[in-house]
Amino acid sequence: MNNKLKLGLSVFLIGFVGVLSTLTMDIPMPEEIQKMVSELFTPWQFKLLNLINPTILLAISVVVGTLLYDKVNFKLPIIERFIYKDKKTKSSRIIQYGIIGGIISGILITLTAVSFNPILPTEFIEIGEKFKPTLMARFLYGGLTEEILIRFGIMTFFVWLISKISGKLNSIVYWIGILISAIIFGFGHLPIVYTLVDTPTTALLLYIILENAVGGIVFGWLYWKKGLETAMIGHIFAHLTMLIGENLFNI
Repeated sequence: MNNKLKLGLSVFLIGFVGVLSTLTMDIPMPEEIQKMVSELFTPWQFKLLNLINPTILLAISVVVGTLLYDKVNFKLPIIERFIYKDKKTKSSRIIQYGIIGGIISGILITLTAVSFNPILPTEFIEIGEKFKPTLMARFLYGGLTEEILIRFGIMTFFVWLISKISGKLNSIVYWIGILISAIIFGFGHLPIVYTLVDTPTTALLLYIILENAVGGIVFGWLYWKKGLETAMIGHIFAHLTMLIGENLFNI
């Protein structure tokens, strides 16, 4: 089997583990929609149906990332080490940068939440308390799948595209890719907000975008400098830090 195909399949399987982890959580939706859905599907059937969309997005991201990542000098050091037997890397450095980056991003996200919490709609806060993601979903979907979708897929594509348009592959191109992917990730959370809250306030929309984009900038830098697995570790440790912050500040 072609080494690139092996790498792509490996990344897809890692991401699909995260997709499957969403089966452990309830899907938030307004009561009227929930009632309509319950008439058509059992809760388990509805959860299985909800795997389709992220699996398709995952497959697209894996194809894009696998085709383009090495063209713009991105790395998957641990996966590459197993696929390309002659490649070596220091796992300790990957873990170290991931933990530090994750703690920093987790602190920044927590501070953003603390700053916005007093001005967020009560309706949104109550829904958030009722439908908290499970730890498995936070660590596996957030830490693994989202990094494949946003960094390996979207960020890789934009860095490649901008480098082709500009004819350059420098730090400015990478930072533009980091910012675009982080902002897209932030805006990607808005549809669920409009589903759950009748009239989202400007503060709520800004909070959703900023909270998700802040972490994305750190994870994007980790992907650029240390590889995809470092960004994954960073994302997981960001959630760990956020859990501590949620308990400390009651948010």
